[in-house]
Amino acid sequence: MKPPDARQAADEGEVREVRVQVGRVLLGGSLGIPPRPRGLVVFAHGSGSSRLSPRNRAVARALRRVGLGTLLFDLLSEDEEMLDASTGSLRFDIPFLALRLVAVTRWARSVPEMSALHRGYFGSSTGAAAALVAAALNPDLVQAVVSRGGRPDLAGPALARVHAPTLLLVGGADVDVLELNQEAFDELPGAKSLVVIPGASHLFEEPGALEEVARRAADWLVRHLDAPEGPTVRRGADGRWSAE
Repeated sequence: MKPPDARQAADEGEVREVRVQVGRVLLGGSLGIPPRPRGLVVFAHGSGSSRLSPRNRAVARALRRVGLGTLLFDLLSEDEEMLDASTGSLRFDIPFLALRLVAVTRWARSVPEMSALHRGYFGSSTGAAAALVAAALNPDLVQAVVSRGGRPDLAGPALARVHAPTLLLVGGADVDVLELNQEAFDELPGAKSLVVIPGASHLFEEPGALEEVARRAADWLVRHLDAPEGPTVRRGADGRWSAE
């Protein structure tokens, strides 16, 4: 994706680093809130990645330009990342990652500037499975889910309990993952869509592929998070946020 110009940067709003206490660990996060947020999207990255993932950060910028707040965070603490790097014991522990995602989402709901916003998940690779399990465990926390090159099949029986509208985005050249997504799609009971990006590989590195992911994700999330009955959140001259 191209770097944003000055006007785009203004539309994206401020991004600040945050720390989220989950049990005994601190997780790092990057919180971006546009001037008039229409919802909040919590990102769950894939195995071996972090909140600094360039692909997820590019998608997050695109979402903020359409008025969606974004929260990218590390699913693992620094010590846990070191352990996982040597053993791989945590990156595929979907229930563990889902509980982390739930805890961070609850934290986001407790922050005044985000408490009134509808929330969605954007999951990549194994993070998509964690997002779907989290949505199944706590349907009141999330109103939409997007999976980018995800492994929704790893959500297992939880798929049948996901009622949040779910969009599965898969690269046309990512043949094995596409097949897994097609099987998982059949298990989802609620509103859903499976979109194949022609010619795209697992990481969507082809020209225009990631831009198409961002566009599709933005359309889906705005549709389901910016609901007519939802609150309007504004930041006043004193810097405080209020919902109307």
